[in-house]
Amino acid sequence: MKLVECVPNFSEGRDKQKIDAICNEIKKIDGVRLLDVDPGFATNRTVVTFAGDPDSAVEAAFQAIKKAAEIIDMRHHKGEHPRQGATDVCPFIPIAGPTMEECAELARKLGKRVGEELKIPVYLYEHAASIPSRKNLVEIRAGEYEAIPRKLGKPEWKPDFGPDKYDDYVAKTGVTVIGARQFLIAYNINLNTTSVAKAKEIAFTLRERGRLKRDKKGDKVVDKEGNNVYVPGLFKECKAMGWFIPEYKRAQITINLTDFHVTPTQAVFDAAVKETEKLGLRVTGSEIVGMVPKKAMCDTGLYYLKKQNETAGIPEEDIINVAVMSLGLNDVSHFDPAKKIIEKQFEEKGMLTNMTVTDFTNELSRNSAAPGGGSVSALAGSLSASLTAMVAALTHNKKGYEKHNAEMEKIGIEAQKIKDFMIKAIDDDTEAFNKVMACFSMAKGTDAEKAVRAKAIEEATKGATLVPLSVLGKTLDAVKISKVVAEHGNQNSLSDAGVAALMARAGAHGAYYNVLINLKTFTNKKWVDDIRKKADLLIKEVDALADGVQKLVIGKL
Repeated sequence: MKLVECVPNFSEGRDKQKIDAICNEIKKIDGVRLLDVDPGFATNRTVVTFAGDPDSAVEAAFQAIKKAAEIIDMRHHKGEHPRQGATDVCPFIPIAGPTMEECAELARKLGKRVGEELKIPVYLYEHAASIPSRKNLVEIRAGEYEAIPRKLGKPEWKPDFGPDKYDDYVAKTGVTVIGARQFLIAYNINLNTTSVAKAKEIAFTLRERGRLKRDKKGDKVVDKEGNNVYVPGLFKECKAMGWFIPEYKRAQITINLTDFHVTPTQAVFDAAVKETEKLGLRVTGSEIVGMVPKKAMCDTGLYYLKKQNETAGIPEEDIINVAVMSLGLNDVSHFDPAKKIIEKQFEEKGMLTNMTVTDFTNELSRNSAAPGGGSVSALAGSLSASLTAMVAALTHNKKGYEKHNAEMEKIGIEAQKIKDFMIKAIDDDTEAFNKVMACFSMAKGTDAEKAVRAKAIEEATKGATLVPLSVLGKTLDAVKISKVVAEHGNQNSLSDAGVAALMARAGAHGAYYNVLINLKTFTNKKWVDDIRKKADLLIKEVDALADGVQKLVIGKL
């Protein structure tokens, strides 16, 4: 699933009814989830965060902007934050799947619709900017709402979309800035001091802007225009300051990482540890404010695993836990990955995979056709990959096997991917079967209804065939990696490598049977022949490899 985040800022932070009305428009859209609503009384501004698939995110943003234009009157707006529209700014942010250019295209799509349908002047900014001078939001918002009457109508201020004239309607709605940007991680590093001055000292070293340059006398250095000169800090895309948090009774370095691909949390954290030691201080931990992409957490976990010379071929949740421990994210508040990681808000728990072993086997034994052999085949494949990952992990850094470390880590990572695929397929197979059964319940009273029903059954059965076919394909990968750990892995776990191959083979044959039984119902002979040919080739290759692993294991035992 492609996932984007959208963070519209609305010029209303005091009237809860209006804020709720806007948020309700977002909640109505299938495919998006409202993640956070942060109203500010002094700023009279609410920052809303939601995420979803690209098309749904655009629709939710449009409906929210439409509602804001209806209920917010900018002629009466007062607040401390710079603003120029009922919906002041609306950025799209890539989370999982979409590129930045795809998000920029979403911004253009939304901007065009807002301009044409809602008649609101729209400017594109950041990665969606049409001209370089509009990349920076601050430049577009120069003069704020009060400057709109004199800006509209001038060639240099012609909106990218919408009207280029000021009237009573635009006076009410203001203008909107829409764009695409990287995810901003709000990140604070905790210090064992109450000194804001020392926190600022470290912040100046870390942040991109750096610190004021001073001469030998300690006076500020200025350029020819009289502007302050700065000594750049260590990290790009990093803004930082120091402050004191009464709730925590300590000072923090408060940081905005505007592009974690350029400057990741782990780099800033490690640098902060070094800088604090120079001042006789200690970093006690850190906190992530708001939500964070899964990639940022996994990158951090993998970074520290590499520093420890430990294998990365472990479950994703373990990698994330390494990140949590390494950054000390439970120091001043609890970090719950299920609530703090954006993608986890969209993970659907499988009905079968979240059962206990006992519950699953009981469900399997009941007088219903699903779950059945297809789900069991996927389960067998997941067990195969899990065993291979285990042997690889037991081999990594094992005395006498050090020369295989790189290979074992690679195998472990691949095994984890296969395991995750197979786990998902356990539920996918049953869901695909249930879709077929649902089609059999469709109306068949007329010839037209019979035709629709027959087509629906065939399409659903195709889906139910492709799931086990994909499992069959992955079992081939599972056998291949079981062979590697049988050959080069920890020989104390040789039997486990052998069982991994056996489970892959069992899963392969189970998936193969499920493909064949589904093919019997099709009238499209070419499609049937193509699928049968693929399945036959795969099962032959699985058997040949599994035979080899079995001979290898028996020969060593």
